[in-house]
Amino acid sequence: MSVRRPPRFFYGYAVVAAIFFTSLFMFGAFTSFGIFFKPMSSELGWTRAMTSGAFSLAYVVMGFGNFGAGRLTDRFGPKAVLVTCGLLLGLSYILMSQIGAIWQMYLFYGLLTGAGMSGGDTPVLATLARWFVKRRGTFTGIAKLGAGVGILTVPALVNWLILGSGWRQAFVIVSIISLVGVVTAAMFLKRDPAAVGQLPDGDTEMPEKKAGTGASRQFSLREVTGTSQFWIFAGVWFVLVFCVQVVLIHIANHVTDLGISATVAAAVVSTIGGFSLLGRGGIGYLSDRIKPKYAFILAIVFLIGAMVLVQFARQAWAFYFFAAMYGVAHGAIFTVISPVLAELFGLRAIGSIIGAIIMVGTVGGAIGPLVAGRIFDVTGSYQAAFLIILGFSII
Repeated sequence: MSVRRPPRFFYGYAVVAAIFFTSLFMFGAFTSFGIFFKPMSSELGWTRAMTSGAFSLAYVVMGFGNFGAGRLTDRFGPKAVLVTCGLLLGLSYILMSQIGAIWQMYLFYGLLTGAGMSGGDTPVLATLARWFVKRRGTFTGIAKLGAGVGILTVPALVNWLILGSGWRQAFVIVSIISLVGVVTAAMFLKRDPAAVGQLPDGDTEMPEKKAGTGASRQFSLREVTGTSQFWIFAGVWFVLVFCVQVVLIHIANHVTDLGISATVAAAVVSTIGGFSLLGRGGIGYLSDRIKPKYAFILAIVFLIGAMVLVQFARQAWAFYFFAAMYGVAHGAIFTVISPVLAELFGLRAIGSIIGAIIMVGTVGGAIGPLVAGRIFDVTGSYQAAFLIILGFSII
């Protein structure tokens, strides 16, 4: 009887590496908008509200675009989707280098960049869910480390470029880097192990169904929307993204409002990014040792702890501690979503399902910062907004 030899190399590792780099270039470029913000708006004479509106539009387009990107991934695979998104992202940044009117920024950044970023989450999470079962959380965490690395490094590079060559030239360089980086990495993506004659996790024979490895029933998107589990999770995700965006947009303002320097406020944001790497890798790995649902709950516990701490933080060291706890929660939440949904609903329409959930979360992410800003305008403080986040997290 012939024995099937294991392949010399499991292609899933190449998929993880490709997603690491697509995430690095996409999210690094996207989050660098904050570095372009002040020099661009100052030179062109735009108010901060006018300029920030383009980012809000891009975020909404990105969120709703995730649903379409998920459906296209289920049908055509991730390579075509990510190549298209990389081209859109590169085009949007090269056009941004030429802007002179506010409508151009809303078109080039708000619509084109948002459309390009629609491939940043759903297609890659759906692909990882198909390639890994027993180690889904671990390798999702490793792949999504790229987003954290991009957030830590690309804005610093952009700041250096702006100081040396101006913001227009910086947009050109970021355009080239993101276009080449995303498209090149995307060329190595395969939809699932069957595309190269392999099985998930590099197994040589189909493993027996075990608890936590996936749903026993494979749901379609239509079937999923008829279940209470889907709508419960959608509600949870709405609230979580509401909370996440409030913190990301307003925490630096809150720190400086308390009389702490802007340098410390920026370092707090960087600390969030650094500890998000720990959340992505650590709790992603842990989700393979316990049920993904419990890893997800642990991430929310970290969020609750952070929001308790921020109620009392008045000194720099307390905000660094807050940033560490919140960073772990942030990284873990966006890593464990894929294993949780795969466990609940299977892989048949995982791209469409993740896309639908992210689309719901986008609404929460768009509303949250507006609510927090309104609370500050009325009360002169973010305290009530942070209390709302704490209550939402506990619920």
